[in-house]
Amino acid sequence: MDEFDDFPAKDSRRDRERGAAMITVMGVGLVLAMLMSLLVVTTVNGMKQARADANWNAALAAAYAGVDDYQSRLSADTSYYRFGNPASSFSATSTVTLPSETNKAFGVGTTGTWANVSGSTERAQFRYEVDNSKYATTGRIRVRATGRVGDATRTVTADLKQQGFIDYLYFTDYEAQDPSVAGTSNTSCFTDSTKTTLKYSWAGRTVGSTCNEISFGAADDLQGPVHSNDTIRACGSRFEGTVTTADSRSPYYSARNSSGSSCTGPTFELAGYPSYSGGVVGMPATNSELKKETRTDLVATEVPRPGCLYTGPTQFTFYANGTVNIKSPFTKKTRIGNANSTTGTSPAECGTISALQSSAGATITVPENNVMYVQNVPSVTSDVNYWSSSTNPTNFTCTTASSTSAGKPGWSFGTGTNKIAFPSSTEKPPTTTTYGCRAGDVFVSGEFNGAATLAAENYVFVTGDITYVNDQEDILGLVGNNAVWVYNPLTSSGNALLAKNRTIEAAILSVAHTFQVQNYDAGSSRGTLTVLGAIAQKYRGTVATTSGGSIATGYAKDYRYDDRFKFYAPPKFLNPVTTTYGVTSWVESKAVFAADGSAS
Repeated sequence: MDEFDDFPAKDSRRDRERGAAMITVMGVGLVLAMLMSLLVVTTVNGMKQARADANWNAALAAAYAGVDDYQSRLSADTSYYRFGNPASSFSATSTVTLPSETNKAFGVGTTGTWANVSGSTERAQFRYEVDNSKYATTGRIRVRATGRVGDATRTVTADLKQQGFIDYLYFTDYEAQDPSVAGTSNTSCFTDSTKTTLKYSWAGRTVGSTCNEISFGAADDLQGPVHSNDTIRACGSRFEGTVTTADSRSPYYSARNSSGSSCTGPTFELAGYPSYSGGVVGMPATNSELKKETRTDLVATEVPRPGCLYTGPTQFTFYANGTVNIKSPFTKKTRIGNANSTTGTSPAECGTISALQSSAGATITVPENNVMYVQNVPSVTSDVNYWSSSTNPTNFTCTTASSTSAGKPGWSFGTGTNKIAFPSSTEKPPTTTTYGCRAGDVFVSGEFNGAATLAAENYVFVTGDITYVNDQEDILGLVGNNAVWVYNPLTSSGNALLAKNRTIEAAILSVAHTFQVQNYDAGSSRGTLTVLGAIAQKYRGTVATTSGGSIATGYAKDYRYDDRFKFYAPPKFLNPVTTTYGVTSWVESKAVFAADGSAS
């Protein structure tokens, strides 16, 4: 028996080994099955997550597409800022209406529509809301766009601003002196024999002094963006910002002086500039659009907050406390009730008529975010501000040519220490400047505290420094339909009547003529003309003459761009005839709509 006892033991061990192997195989199989299940689950979840991530990213792209869509509509119709959905809470402080032509992007709520992103076959959609409450005062529009892809929605808010004259430190239509100031008469300078429209240099205008061209000099350092519709001429000048031109010929500038002779070229600090702008930026014909801002019959539609209208020569003196003293002897009504000005009102916030017509003037708070417009004395008898040609206001005198030292007409107003006169009693009036008795001229100086645009149907005379009390909050626009003059009176012997050096902090626009210094070519050096802001003009204005590279007469330039103009403009400031809207800022916020259109 002992011989056979080992066989059962061996079989039992084999059985045990077979059992253990089976358990191992089953365990491995179970683990593999679990791994396969986990892999499937992970793959499916990964696919879902990837799809969700793709939708999430695509929803942001759809939101951006919404802003682009709104921009394109503004480019096609610059008045499109009026449209939006008044049911949107985002538009609560705005004045918006739905357009007559359906725009699906104006949908709100679960029943509201969504617009399709082009080429997305309805997979990617967007809707947007509009806040135009700041448009009239700063030119800004805020758009909140929500993109939708699948169950994902994302929202971005963008600030849009018209691209206009204040995008440049220095903007000119023609790089030549104003023909009406310089007396340009050669037919080769103009497009036709009537001598009404100057040629651009790149279109064949005679080069040099014949057409009174102006070049930037070696002392000129322009610290901001520059644009000219004409050929830029520069000799040793320095341009620290972007420089663009409508002259498509490389190198996009000319190293020639005002006489047409070759000179040392300018320095351009930014790579890639100067560059071709793609075409001419059109100047508006007049600034009469700003007069419309004083009408009371448009309150419900275009002019919810009318500004102030003044008539005839008007003096503005700004004070640091946010007030302005106004002397406007011809003014009878400071707001008009229709396009023909046959009705009008005189609200106290624009100054009482008795005070405006007095020697002391009316002192009022600067109209906040609004326009003060000065018009010529109307010759139409039905106009509420009409004056007979034979009648003048109390204490106002039209001085004839024979009664002034230089044989030039002018006017005086007031009595005693409050009396003002142009020309002054000791001034020899410049040959290029007139002080019209009934012209809509602005005479302005002082410390400015507020936000306003001051405009003239005729000239703007900057009679002293204009400085901001707070250069981060205060903003001023000066718009002359004709020239904007830096007042620089001289006596008949050539002596200056004002102290040296001048500072102007404002956005300056001469719609039909020029920004120029009076008597720039007479007397002696007047120091430095500092401009912090922007200058736009139809024709280049002269501010100085040089001798041996130094200023001989007039002012050296110190022009610096006000960077705030990248984001907003003085109230109701004029823009080019054609314009586009640029995005000044983007920000993503929590999605305001869920995928079903409900508020999220």
